[in-house]
Amino acid sequence: PTSGDATIGGHSISKDPMAVKKVIGVVPQEIALYEDLTARENLIFWGQMYGLNGKPLTSRLDEVLDQIGLTDKANNRIKTYSGGMKRRVNIGVGLLHKPRLLFMDEPTVGIDPQSRRAILDTVKDLNQQGMTVLYTTHYMEEAEELSSRVGIIDHGELIALGTQKELTKQVGQTDTLVLHIGENDDPNALAESLKGLDGILEVNATINDVSVITSDAEEVLAAVVSKANERGIKIRSIDIREPNLEAVFLHLTGRALRD
Repeated sequence: PTSGDATIGGHSISKDPMAVKKVIGVVPQEIALYEDLTARENLIFWGQMYGLNGKPLTSRLDEVLDQIGLTDKANNRIKTYSGGMKRRVNIGVGLLHKPRLLFMDEPTVGIDPQSRRAILDTVKDLNQQGMTVLYTTHYMEEAEELSSRVGIIDHGELIALGTQKELTKQVGQTDTLVLHIGENDDPNALAESLKGLDGILEVNATINDVSVITSDAEEVLAAVVSKANERGIKIRSIDIREPNLEAVFLHLTGRALRD
């Protein structure tokens, strides 16, 4: 941008950049560690770069090592670590000074499923503790699991921003209610009775199921159950299938591969 300003934690990024740096943490996509140092030594070095020293640094080291699950391997050199372990230390560096806002750039790229799960759980724990996390990823399932708000960027431009529900509604996506009914009940009769209810776009019946396509499953659920009760039809279970972010992304950006 050629002009403008932003604030983080009440501090202007243009007028008070040093104050901003104290309240943000960064976890880059590339591993920013010294291979010949141990995890503890790396954390000490970066902690000192953040201005931590003495007992506050020592105490924080133990907390971070426990948080990333590497206390027992803290004195091993980074070059002996797996890719997933290195990424966890990379995250630990960004947490040392207890930032209010943490930037994470694709922290799960190229790692094993166990390490990926550990990182996702760490991100959720940080958020529950009150830390704001700005998380970039190409994995839609990660965005769905972690995010309270989602931004979609295409060719460097932010083309959509909102909750998952807001984004799916924005592009006209729909929910599907799948009603699993008793073997002796008539799915066609239930399907006919549901047609025309407010908010229901389409109804389809199979052998023991009725699929209801709607703009908002939560809004029509009570009316659907009530109609089944009126007909004396027993609903064994209900599945709610919401559109996912991958469908939204493809709708907004097109299906062609990009360079």
